Order: sequence, then C-alpha cells, then structure tokens
Amino acid sequence: MTARDATLAIQTAMYGVATGDATLMALISGVFDEVPEGQAKPYVVIGEALATPDNSHDRYGRESVATWHVWSTYQGFSEALGIANRLIEIFDHQTLSVANHTAISVRFEFLQTLRDPDPDIRHVPVRFRIVTEQV
Repeated sequence: MTARDATLAIQTAMYGVATGDATLMALISGVFDEVPEGQAKPYVVIGEALATPDNSHDRYGRESVATWHVWSTYQGFSEALGIANRLIEIFDHQTLSVANHTAISVRFEFLQTLRDPDPDIRHVPVRFRIVTEQV
C-alpha cells in the first residue's frame, strides 16, 4: 500500500455536503472553488488546505485542515456569521464520506470576522480539522 493524500477527496466530499444542504444553499448564491467574474454575494469559497501525516505502523493517516471562506456585502456580520454557523452545523462532529479514506473525525477549529479593504464586504474564514485513514 502506498500513501494517498486525502486533500482532494476531502474537498470533494465537503463540497457535496455543502451543495446538498438546502438550508445553506438558500442562504448563498453558490459554493465555489474559483468564483466566477461578477458573482453575486453572499457565497462560500473552498479555501486553503493543509495536510500532515498521521501514520501508525500499520496504516496511513492524515490530519487535514480545510478552510472555507464566507463572503457577504450585508452591512455588519450577521449574514456572514449565519452562513458560517450553518457550515459548522453541517460539518462539525458529522460523518463525512471521503473516497478511498475513512474519516475518523471532522471538527470545527475556528472562525474569524474580517473587514475587507472594500468597506462594503465582510469576510468570515471558517476552519475544520479532518482526520482520515486510507482504506
């Protein structure tokens, strides 16, 4: 058996959960890896990922961090935080079906409210830690 990185499989699984959640999709204009030009806000962007080995003598494992970004033009942070909280509800401590891997845990790590240089834009990164074992 050779080690297989879970990053793309995790991104794909999380995208499927997010786009399959009617409550989340009613709050946003879409979930994107690359945002189309002129896309209306609010939306969610699949952001940065980090993977580190979490191996044992008989298995390949990964501890991965996935950051998602909420973008909004609503005055104040209430809209963006509502969307961020929905992401937390659908991912934190939930089962995730990751191709060629077993997801051991999915945990919310943090969110942060940020003001963009454009005063009309609100940005909330939300980060999750996912532990997987290769099947």
